Amino acid sequence: MKTSELYYDLPDGFVATMPVSPRSSAKMFIIDEQCFRHRTVADFSEELQEDALLVVNETAVLPARVRGHKITSGGNIEGLFLEEDQEGNWLMMLKANGKLRDGTLLEIGKNITLELLDRDEAIWKCRCSDARPPNVILQEIGTTPLPPYIRAARGDLVIEDEQDRRLYQTVYADSNQCHSVAAPTAGLHFDDLLLEKIKAKGIEQVAVTLHVGAGTFRPVETDTIETHPMHSEYWSVESEVLQKIAEAKQAHRPIIAVGTTTVRTLESLPAMDLWPSVGQLSSETQLLISPPYDFTIIDGLLTNFHLPNSTLLALVGALVGMDRLKSAYAEAILNEYRFFSYGDAMFIPKKM
Repeated sequence: MKTSELYYDLPDGFVATMPVSPRSSAKMFIIDEQCFRHRTVADFSEELQEDALLVVNETAVLPARVRGHKITSGGNIEGLFLEEDQEGNWLMMLKANGKLRDGTLLEIGKNITLELLDRDEAIWKCRCSDARPPNVILQEIGTTPLPPYIRAARGDLVIEDEQDRRLYQTVYADSNQCHSVAAPTAGLHFDDLLLEKIKAKGIEQVAVTLHVGAGTFRPVETDTIETHPMHSEYWSVESEVLQKIAEAKQAHRPIIAVGTTTVRTLESLPAMDLWPSVGQLSSETQLLISPPYDFTIIDGLLTNFHLPNSTLLALVGALVGMDRLKSAYAEAILNEYRFFSYGDAMFIPKKM
């Protein structure tokens, strides 16, 4: 598939800088087999069959963005924590005024320094002076890792990080799984009222985990999407959830995924006869879904409007077809839908 097929033109002013309130009052663009429809996320439960199995991603977002300065020169630095390696080093993306070199010391908090050890392309390996777990440190000194396009669209608008920490987190996020550096954004549309509606209709909801990495924002820059170097992300699914998924598949009940990260988790599962009856399945996935693709687990998807030239757009295109998806995006622009992480929703009830 040519990467050029993933391009569309988004006029200025369509990037959402804040979510709507309440969350479920966001618009919801519905792609049916024969037509497009327009509702709100508050109506989502009405669009689901009573026997549907709804699957969400319960990962939590880490306040992974850090600011500091070089100890020697005082030059400002900004970084994004990605993960801790097996030796306890921090892996980070960093930018600074001037060059960064091995051995440079950065101060990122009171009495907290990072020593730059070495670099692998855009990722620095750093030694932190504080022996506490990165999650603990970053809760104290880090800020919300909002996507660059939101920060750019805000311009001079100042919003307190405390507010973004709350808004850039799903209401069902598991605080014990705080490892994502980006939100599973389709889930940002859910609020307690919507969850109650879903429960009242008798729809069963289960959770999987995929920790979202910074690579989710990496545009496809190769000529074909198949040659794009796909990022790797950790996922896990408990055996109880696997059993419910298996039961739904065997009963031909629709399995509806909330978000592309949930799709990648479910479609990364091994063959069903390898699923354990106790414990969990977990692994890393580099699954790149693009047209044509035969979905084996999911039947439908609630998602956001995605960036042009992105693997997320390709995934949705694999579900409905790129031509139909581009027509939907054109109509969404005409109807002034809000785009990207804090924007409106799209619901695809079934694969086409």
